[in-house]
Amino acid sequence: MSPYFSITVPAYKDTYLRECIDSILAQTYTDFEVIIVNDASPCDLDSIVGSYSDPRIRYYKNDRNCGAVNVVDNWNKCLGYAKGEYLICMGDDDKLMPDCLQEYATLIEKHPGLGVYHAWTEIIDEHSEFCNVTAARCEYESVYSFIWHRWNGRVQQYVGDFLYDVKRLRDAGGFFFLPLAWGSDDITAVTAAKKDGIANTQKPCFCYRINPDTISSTGSVDWKLKAVAEERRWYEAFLTDEPDGDLDRKFRMCLIRQLPHHFDKKLGLTVAADLRCHSFLRLFWWLFRLKQYGLNMKSLAYACVKSFMARR
Repeated sequence: MSPYFSITVPAYKDTYLRECIDSILAQTYTDFEVIIVNDASPCDLDSIVGSYSDPRIRYYKNDRNCGAVNVVDNWNKCLGYAKGEYLICMGDDDKLMPDCLQEYATLIEKHPGLGVYHAWTEIIDEHSEFCNVTAARCEYESVYSFIWHRWNGRVQQYVGDFLYDVKRLRDAGGFFFLPLAWGSDDITAVTAAKKDGIANTQKPCFCYRINPDTISSTGSVDWKLKAVAEERRWYEAFLTDEPDGDLDRKFRMCLIRQLPHHFDKKLGLTVAADLRCHSFLRLFWWLFRLKQYGLNMKSLAYACVKSFMARR
């Protein structure tokens, strides 16, 4: 039986929305619905969505704006409207390649019953030109392999990369909430992959757009640091469970050893991004707030080095 997909777009910006919708409607695999949820945007999204007559499109509008800090709430509103068996939650500026859903359908047939699947991704710029491609992944891996590789070189990963089993995602409480969705996609994917692992497409079929208006490029550093602290506590709890299988037990051991360094580095990178936006005097501001944000001198030193290298 062919799977039925829900392609959800939590929408706020209008710049690339038409291009996003066009890429979905251009799929070679046609058994899907498109759910667009307007997050009380000041932009005229109505006119863009209203210009399409495709019955697969369903359009909703929030009475109140979820905002950047609570953007995961809009992801979960999208999930609430979904009628499909599998769901993609993609940005209003991202794109699907024409064979994305067909690649997923083939992967599901080959690896049935998983809670989550992942698409190899190309990075595009503001002009929809190719910039880069994310690292290739093996076709199937356990959740512990998934985390280990994420912490050891898989820098680029986005919420739109993933395809979720809708029932499992709902049973887990939906997309995991963190402020600014800072780490939400990781924890949601790990939760979905914990029982049966994750399967990855072997060709690029999703396009993530880099532009200065994304939340990852903006957003309060205060909220980002709070999210990192909460993410760390979540992984500490997750890694208390002993997995089956010798290799997964070894991955878990490595992850437990690496966890302090991984999150110190993540805090440092977040502070480094803040330092790049201010004068050198900002360093003294951070020195007086180390304890408040759970930072240490190692994290701050790393932030200074990364900030200095970025300014050169």
